Amino acid sequence: MTEPTLLIMAAGMGSRYGGLKQIDPISSAGELIIDFSLYDAMRAGFKKVIFIIKEENESDFRSLIEGRAGNFLKTDYVFQRLTDIPAHIEAPDGRVKPWGTGHAVLSAKHLIDGPFAVINADDFYGADAFHKAYDFLSSASGDKNSNCMIGYRLENTLTEHGHVARGVCEVSDGGFLTGIVERAKVERRAGKIMYAEDEGKTWAGITADALVSMNFWGFSRDIPEGLSEKFALFLDGVIKNDPLKGEFYLPAAVGRLIDEGRIGVKVLMSGDKWHGVTYKEDKAAVVAAIQAMKDKGSYPGILWK
Repeated sequence: MTEPTLLIMAAGMGSRYGGLKQIDPISSAGELIIDFSLYDAMRAGFKKVIFIIKEENESDFRSLIEGRAGNFLKTDYVFQRLTDIPAHIEAPDGRVKPWGTGHAVLSAKHLIDGPFAVINADDFYGADAFHKAYDFLSSASGDKNSNCMIGYRLENTLTEHGHVARGVCEVSDGGFLTGIVERAKVERRAGKIMYAEDEGKTWAGITADALVSMNFWGFSRDIPEGLSEKFALFLDGVIKNDPLKGEFYLPAAVGRLIDEGRIGVKVLMSGDKWHGVTYKEDKAAVVAAIQAMKDKGSYPGILWK
Protein backbone atom coordinates (compact mmCIF):
# COMPACT_ATOMS: atom_id res chain seq x y z
CA MET A 1 0.00 0.00 0.00
CA THR A 2 1.22 3.51 -0.80
CA GLU A 3 2.51 5.39 2.26
CA PRO A 4 0.20 8.14 3.57
CA THR A 5 1.09 11.68 2.51
CA LEU A 6 0.52 14.85 4.56
CA LEU A 7 -1.12 17.85 2.84
CA ILE A 8 -0.68 21.21 4.55
CA MET A 9 -3.06 24.01 3.59
CA ALA A 10 -1.14 27.28 3.74
CA ALA A 11 -2.64 29.47 1.02
CA GLY A 12 -4.95 31.48 3.28
CA MET A 13 -4.03 34.79 4.84
CA GLY A 14 -4.93 35.42 8.49
CA SER A 15 -7.20 38.45 8.15
CA ARG A 16 -7.94 38.80 11.88
CA TYR A 17 -4.30 38.23 12.80
CA GLY A 18 -2.86 40.48 10.09
CA GLY A 19 -0.14 39.15 7.81
CA LEU A 20 1.14 35.74 6.86
CA LYS A 21 0.88 34.07 10.25
CA GLN A 22 1.96 30.69 8.89
CA ILE A 23 5.60 31.87 8.79
CA ASP A 24 5.69 33.75 12.11
CA PRO A 25 8.18 32.15 14.60
CA ILE A 26 6.67 30.93 17.87
CA SER A 27 9.74 29.53 19.67
CA SER A 28 13.05 30.92 20.89
CA ALA A 29 14.74 28.74 18.26
CA GLY A 30 12.82 30.51 15.49
CA GLU A 31 10.50 27.59 14.80
CA LEU A 32 7.03 28.01 13.34
CA ILE A 33 3.80 26.27 14.31
CA ILE A 34 4.17 24.33 11.08
CA ASP A 35 7.55 23.00 12.26
CA PHE A 36 5.88 21.24 15.17
CA SER A 37 3.25 19.71 12.90
CA LEU A 38 6.00 18.48 10.59
CA TYR A 39 8.02 17.11 13.50
CA ASP A 40 5.01 15.31 14.97
CA ALA A 41 4.09 13.98 11.52
CA MET A 42 7.62 12.63 11.01
CA ARG A 43 7.61 10.91 14.40
CA ALA A 44 4.24 9.35 13.56
CA GLY A 45 5.61 7.87 10.32
CA PHE A 46 4.80 10.37 7.56
CA LYS A 47 7.62 10.71 5.04
CA LYS A 48 6.16 12.98 2.35
CA VAL A 49 4.58 16.43 2.70
CA ILE A 50 2.81 18.58 0.12
CA PHE A 51 2.44 22.30 0.87
CA ILE A 52 -0.52 24.07 -0.71
CA ILE A 53 0.47 27.72 -0.98
CA LYS A 54 0.02 30.91 -2.97
CA GLU A 55 2.54 31.21 -5.76
CA GLU A 56 3.84 34.55 -4.48
CA ASN A 57 4.74 32.93 -1.11
CA GLU A 58 6.83 30.11 -2.56
CA SER A 59 10.26 31.60 -1.86
CA ASP A 60 9.30 32.37 1.78
CA PHE A 61 8.13 28.82 2.39
CA ARG A 62 11.07 27.20 0.68
CA SER A 63 13.58 29.27 2.65
CA LEU A 64 11.96 28.26 5.94
CA ILE A 65 11.31 24.60 5.15
CA GLU A 66 14.02 23.26 2.89
CA GLY A 67 17.00 23.74 5.21
CA ARG A 68 15.19 22.32 8.21
CA ALA A 69 12.26 19.90 7.90
CA GLY A 70 13.15 19.44 4.24
CA ASN A 71 16.28 17.57 5.32
CA PHE A 72 14.12 14.89 6.98
CA LEU A 73 10.95 14.79 4.87
CA LYS A 74 10.28 14.66 1.15
CA THR A 75 8.58 17.94 0.27
CA ASP A 76 6.60 19.25 -2.66
CA TYR A 77 4.68 22.44 -3.37
CA VAL A 78 1.49 23.19 -5.27
CA PHE A 79 -0.21 26.52 -5.85
CA GLN A 80 -3.84 27.28 -5.09
CA ARG A 81 -4.89 29.49 -7.98
CA LEU A 82 -8.20 31.26 -8.59
CA THR A 83 -7.98 30.23 -12.21
CA ASP A 84 -7.79 26.52 -11.37
CA ILE A 85 -11.47 25.94 -12.09
CA PRO A 86 -13.45 24.13 -14.82
CA ALA A 87 -12.67 25.48 -18.29
CA HIS A 88 -16.20 26.69 -18.99
CA ILE A 89 -16.18 28.99 -15.92
CA GLU A 90 -14.33 32.30 -15.60
CA ALA A 91 -13.04 33.60 -12.27
CA PRO A 92 -15.12 36.67 -11.25
CA ASP A 93 -13.56 40.10 -11.77
CA GLY A 94 -12.28 41.47 -8.47
CA ARG A 95 -12.03 38.07 -6.78
CA VAL A 96 -8.89 37.85 -4.57
CA LYS A 97 -9.87 35.39 -1.85
CA PRO A 98 -8.90 31.73 -2.46
CA TRP A 99 -11.76 29.35 -3.25
CA GLY A 100 -11.53 27.66 0.16
CA THR A 101 -10.17 24.56 1.85
CA GLY A 102 -11.99 22.07 -0.37
CA HIS A 103 -10.45 23.69 -3.43
CA ALA A 104 -7.04 23.66 -1.71
CA VAL A 105 -7.14 19.87 -1.57
CA LEU A 106 -8.13 19.72 -5.24
CA SER A 107 -5.08 21.84 -6.08
CA ALA A 108 -2.92 18.88 -5.04
CA LYS A 109 -4.93 16.06 -6.59
CA HIS A 110 -2.37 15.44 -9.36
CA LEU A 111 0.21 14.58 -6.68
CA ILE A 112 -2.05 12.31 -4.62
CA ASP A 113 -1.30 8.65 -5.24
CA GLY A 114 -2.55 7.07 -2.03
CA PRO A 115 -4.15 7.86 1.34
CA PHE A 116 -3.44 11.31 2.72
CA ALA A 117 -3.99 13.54 5.74
CA VAL A 118 -4.93 17.22 5.56
CA ILE A 119 -4.17 19.93 8.14
CA ASN A 120 -4.05 23.71 8.45
CA ALA A 121 -0.61 25.31 8.46
CA ASP A 122 -1.34 27.59 11.41
CA ASP A 123 -2.74 25.10 13.94
CA PHE A 124 -0.81 23.14 16.57
CA TYR A 125 -2.58 19.78 16.79
CA GLY A 126 -0.39 17.75 19.16
CA ALA A 127 1.51 14.52 18.56
CA ASP A 128 -1.44 12.25 19.37
CA ALA A 129 -3.40 13.45 16.33
CA PHE A 130 -0.65 12.55 13.88
CA HIS A 131 -0.10 9.11 15.36
CA LYS A 132 -3.80 8.31 15.19
CA ALA A 133 -4.17 9.60 11.64
CA TYR A 134 -1.08 7.79 10.35
CA ASP A 135 -2.01 4.51 12.00
CA PHE A 136 -5.56 4.70 10.63
CA LEU A 137 -4.52 5.56 7.07
CA SER A 138 -1.75 2.96 7.05
CA SER A 139 -4.14 0.16 7.96
CA ALA A 140 -7.27 1.30 6.08
CA SER A 141 -8.64 -1.09 3.46
CA GLY A 142 -9.32 1.56 0.83
CA ASP A 143 -13.11 1.14 0.93
CA LYS A 144 -15.59 3.98 1.38
CA ASN A 145 -15.00 4.00 5.17
CA SER A 146 -11.25 4.58 4.82
CA ASN A 147 -11.53 8.21 5.93
CA CYS A 148 -11.08 9.79 9.33
CA MET A 149 -11.31 13.06 11.21
CA ILE A 150 -9.41 14.04 14.35
CA GLY A 151 -11.83 15.44 16.90
CA TYR A 152 -11.13 17.71 19.87
CA ARG A 153 -13.00 18.75 22.98
CA LEU A 154 -14.31 22.27 22.42
CA GLU A 155 -12.77 23.60 25.64
CA ASN A 156 -9.33 22.58 24.32
CA THR A 157 -9.69 24.72 21.19
CA LEU A 158 -10.60 28.20 22.41
CA THR A 159 -8.66 31.44 22.50
CA GLU A 160 -8.80 33.88 25.42
CA HIS A 161 -8.78 36.89 23.08
CA GLY A 162 -11.98 36.75 21.09
CA HIS A 163 -14.31 34.43 19.28
CA VAL A 164 -13.54 31.50 16.99
CA ALA A 165 -15.52 29.54 14.44
CA ARG A 166 -15.88 25.84 15.19
CA GLY A 167 -17.56 22.92 13.50
CA VAL A 168 -19.50 21.00 16.17
CA CYS A 169 -19.64 17.33 15.20
CA GLU A 170 -22.41 14.78 15.37
CA VAL A 171 -21.22 11.17 15.68
CA SER A 172 -23.00 7.83 15.32
CA ASP A 173 -22.91 5.10 17.96
CA GLY A 174 -20.33 3.36 15.77
CA GLY A 175 -18.01 6.36 15.93
CA PHE A 176 -18.62 7.71 12.42
CA LEU A 177 -19.20 11.36 11.59
CA THR A 178 -22.83 12.06 10.70
CA GLY A 179 -22.78 15.84 10.48
CA ILE A 180 -21.03 19.10 11.34
CA VAL A 181 -22.89 22.18 12.55
CA GLU A 182 -20.88 25.33 11.93
CA ARG A 183 -20.85 27.78 14.84
CA ALA A 184 -19.44 31.04 13.52
CA LYS A 185 -18.92 32.81 16.84
CA VAL A 186 -17.85 30.77 19.90
CA GLU A 187 -16.17 32.28 22.96
CA ARG A 188 -15.92 32.24 26.73
CA ARG A 189 -18.39 34.61 28.39
CA ALA A 190 -18.73 35.00 32.16
CA GLY A 191 -17.06 31.66 32.79
CA LYS A 192 -19.19 29.76 30.27
CA ILE A 193 -18.67 28.68 26.68
CA MET A 194 -21.31 30.24 24.47
CA TYR A 195 -22.07 30.80 20.80
CA ALA A 196 -24.03 33.32 18.74
CA GLU A 197 -25.51 33.01 15.26
CA ASP A 198 -26.81 36.59 14.92
CA GLU A 199 -23.63 38.69 15.08
CA GLY A 200 -23.58 38.51 18.88
CA LYS A 201 -27.08 39.81 19.60
CA THR A 202 -28.11 36.66 21.47
CA TRP A 203 -26.00 33.92 23.02
CA ALA A 204 -26.60 30.27 23.88
CA GLY A 205 -24.56 27.84 25.94
CA ILE A 206 -22.58 24.92 24.55
CA THR A 207 -20.93 22.13 26.54
CA ALA A 208 -17.19 22.17 27.14
CA ASP A 209 -16.83 18.59 25.95
CA ALA A 210 -18.64 19.12 22.64
CA LEU A 211 -16.70 17.40 19.87
CA VAL A 212 -15.33 19.81 17.26
CA SER A 213 -13.37 19.58 14.02
CA MET A 214 -10.10 21.48 13.62
CA ASN A 215 -9.70 20.58 9.94
CA PHE A 216 -7.48 17.55 10.53
CA TRP A 217 -8.70 14.92 8.08
CA GLY A 218 -7.55 11.61 6.67
CA PHE A 219 -8.77 10.46 3.26
CA SER A 220 -8.51 7.64 0.81
CA ARG A 221 -7.00 8.44 -2.58
CA ASP A 222 -10.49 8.48 -4.16
CA ILE A 223 -11.85 11.50 -2.25
CA PRO A 224 -10.73 14.12 -4.85
CA GLU A 225 -13.22 12.66 -7.34
CA GLY A 226 -16.12 13.44 -5.02
CA LEU A 227 -14.68 16.85 -4.13
CA SER A 228 -14.34 17.77 -7.81
CA GLU A 229 -18.02 17.02 -8.37
CA LYS A 230 -19.08 19.09 -5.37
CA PHE A 231 -16.79 21.97 -6.38
CA ALA A 232 -18.41 22.20 -9.81
CA LEU A 233 -21.84 22.38 -8.17
CA PHE A 234 -20.56 24.98 -5.71
CA LEU A 235 -19.28 27.20 -8.52
CA ASP A 236 -22.61 27.12 -10.31
CA GLY A 237 -24.21 28.76 -7.29
CA VAL A 238 -21.48 31.01 -5.95
CA ILE A 239 -20.72 32.75 -9.27
CA LYS A 240 -24.30 34.03 -9.21
CA ASN A 241 -24.79 34.65 -5.50
CA ASP A 242 -21.45 35.44 -3.81
CA PRO A 243 -18.74 35.73 -6.49
CA LEU A 244 -16.16 37.63 -4.42
CA LYS A 245 -16.29 35.89 -1.05
CA GLY A 246 -18.00 32.50 -1.39
CA GLU A 247 -15.76 29.60 -0.29
CA PHE A 248 -15.82 25.86 -0.95
CA TYR A 249 -15.26 24.53 2.56
CA LEU A 250 -13.82 21.05 2.99
CA PRO A 251 -16.07 20.08 5.96
CA ALA A 252 -19.21 21.06 4.04
CA ALA A 253 -18.17 19.05 0.98
CA VAL A 254 -17.32 16.03 3.14
CA GLY A 255 -20.68 16.39 4.86
CA ARG A 256 -22.52 16.20 1.55
CA LEU A 257 -20.63 13.06 0.55
CA ILE A 258 -21.53 11.51 3.92
CA ASP A 259 -25.20 12.45 3.49
CA GLU A 260 -25.22 10.74 0.09
CA GLY A 261 -23.77 7.57 1.62
CA ARG A 262 -20.69 7.73 -0.59
CA ILE A 263 -18.12 7.86 2.20
CA GLY A 264 -17.78 7.10 5.89
CA VAL A 265 -15.54 9.15 8.17
CA LYS A 266 -14.30 7.57 11.40
CA VAL A 267 -13.88 10.05 14.26
CA LEU A 268 -10.61 9.67 16.17
CA MET A 269 -10.53 11.62 19.43
CA SER A 270 -7.45 13.56 20.51
CA GLY A 271 -6.92 14.44 24.13
CA ASP A 272 -4.34 17.10 23.30
CA LYS A 273 -4.88 20.83 23.55
CA TRP A 274 -5.00 22.77 20.31
CA HIS A 275 -2.89 25.91 20.00
CA GLY A 276 -3.19 28.57 17.35
CA VAL A 277 -2.67 32.24 16.65
CA THR A 278 -6.12 33.46 15.69
CA TYR A 279 -5.36 36.93 17.04
CA LYS A 280 -2.04 38.71 17.60
CA GLU A 281 -2.66 38.52 21.34
CA ASP A 282 -2.64 34.70 21.16
CA LYS A 283 1.03 34.51 20.24
CA ALA A 284 2.43 34.96 23.78
CA ALA A 285 0.33 32.09 25.12
CA VAL A 286 1.38 29.81 22.24
CA VAL A 287 5.04 30.65 22.76
CA ALA A 288 4.72 29.86 26.47
CA ALA A 289 2.90 26.57 25.81
CA ILE A 290 5.53 25.45 23.29
CA GLN A 291 8.36 26.28 25.67
CA ALA A 292 6.63 24.38 28.49
CA MET A 293 6.40 21.30 26.24
CA LYS A 294 10.10 21.62 25.40
CA ASP A 295 10.97 21.97 29.08
CA LYS A 296 8.98 18.81 29.81
CA GLY A 297 10.86 16.91 27.12
CA SER A 298 7.98 16.52 24.66
CA TYR A 299 10.15 18.26 22.06
CA PRO A 300 13.90 18.85 21.84
CA GLY A 301 15.30 22.34 22.31
CA ILE A 302 15.91 22.58 18.56
CA LEU A 303 13.67 20.45 16.34
CA TRP A 304 15.75 20.19 13.17
CA LYS A 305 19.40 19.42 13.79
